[in-house]
Amino acid sequence: MENMDWSALGFNYYKTDWNVRFHFTDGKWSEMEVTDDEYIKMHMSASCLHYGIELFEGLKAFRGIDGKVRLFRVDENARRLQSSAKRLCLPEPSLEMIIDACVEVVRRNERFIPPYGTGASLYLRPVMFGTTAGLGVKPAKDALLIVYCSPVGAYFKSGIKPILVAIDREQDRAAPRGTGDVKVGGNYAASLLSGEKAHELGYSNVMYLDAAEHKYIEECGAANFFGIKEGKYITPKSPSVLPSITNKSLRQLAADMGLTVEERKIPVDELPTFEECGACGTAAVISPIGKIFDMQTNAVYEYGSEVGKVSLALYNALQDIQYGRAEDKYGWCTFVE
Repeated sequence: MENMDWSALGFNYYKTDWNVRFHFTDGKWSEMEVTDDEYIKMHMSASCLHYGIELFEGLKAFRGIDGKVRLFRVDENARRLQSSAKRLCLPEPSLEMIIDACVEVVRRNERFIPPYGTGASLYLRPVMFGTTAGLGVKPAKDALLIVYCSPVGAYFKSGIKPILVAIDREQDRAAPRGTGDVKVGGNYAASLLSGEKAHELGYSNVMYLDAAEHKYIEECGAANFFGIKEGKYITPKSPSVLPSITNKSLRQLAADMGLTVEERKIPVDELPTFEECGACGTAAVISPIGKIFDMQTNAVYEYGSEVGKVSLALYNALQDIQYGRAEDKYGWCTFVE
């Protein structure tokens, strides 16, 4: 990869050498298939195409300061994939299958793992969907699990900077007791219209409120929300919020830093009281929020043009573990050789 300009990479698909697949047919999973084929052949009446029987995951592998390759919290992604499969009545792959597939993909595409110091990483996308052909609405008897990867660039090219966020009260991301707590494609399709509205107004992300009362903060685009105040790390607790692995990691690091961690309902009226707030997820780790605009009430909440000191400390602490600059005392990283 001598000619690769790692600094120019965005968050887009870049072809790599290999992906791996498992087929579920006749009540059992196949052995792992390794292929260089980027395409799949599917019946036009496959259940995933008509009824949204589809789920996915996202995680990263990093080349560390010591040259070693670390896959971050792959076991947590595997458990969440199982949870999503169960929710969609899809066959559940074993943890071993999912983890082995991710490790195999990293190992076989090692030349695409960006060098240390570029800020880039190797993004893995496990995706699973029902492939049974039919017309009725019913669980799929057949499924395909694929794990592929793509190198992606640093989310913030010139250093971590606050983003602008808009609240949309007219659209909901997920219904109460719906599929908001699992990583299924329909949740993301439902967010596109709000996202476009926000982008037209110059905002990069959308904040969603709870669908029942529109009083409480739920998610921030495709990421979890957190707020900092009075020595506390506060993040929403809701059955329709995706359990973010990045947020789970940040909660532990926040506690290690001496912050009190609170998972609870956060009224939108609490926004003016936060000293810092941000969105967190695999893509950026932390996207600090500089301004929030309510598209319906015209209320504006400002947090400054620079990243807050607590958010920056959390961001650096997590990146230090991912890149091997700090001790991984919780065993979050899996080494791939």
